[in-house]
Amino acid sequence: MAAKKGKKAAKKAGKKPAKKAVKKAAKKPAKKAAKPAKKAKRKPNAAFMRPVQPDATLAAVVGSNAIPRTEVTKKLWAYIKKHGLQDAKERRMINADANLKAVFGGKGKVSMFEMTKLVGKHLK
Repeated sequence: MAAKKGKKAAKKAGKKPAKKAVKKAAKKPAKKAAKPAKKAKRKPNAAFMRPVQPDATLAAVVGSNAIPRTEVTKKLWAYIKKHGLQDAKERRMINADANLKAVFGGKGKVSMFEMTKLVGKHLK
């Protein structure tokens, strides 16, 4: 119906209606897919791998040796899981015991996102 209206409008204007040209795309031979180059293993960021020294408060939880930030987080989570300190209903919340309460600045309940911020204050 829209095509008829277009023809009528074109006749009134004194022009021939435009024909839709349908051309088939010339088929080109398919290119062979180049094998992707082997990806190099991802290098860890040097800043994360640099050993940091935990202060006495944090050393009660993760140990007193200088270790990278990534290892601090792993040991902290191992401590939390071992002592069952993750909240049962709200899994992202950590219920602090006496050792963690000192690390968390006296807070009894901390979110896992806030935890890394608070732990960072105890690293040199």
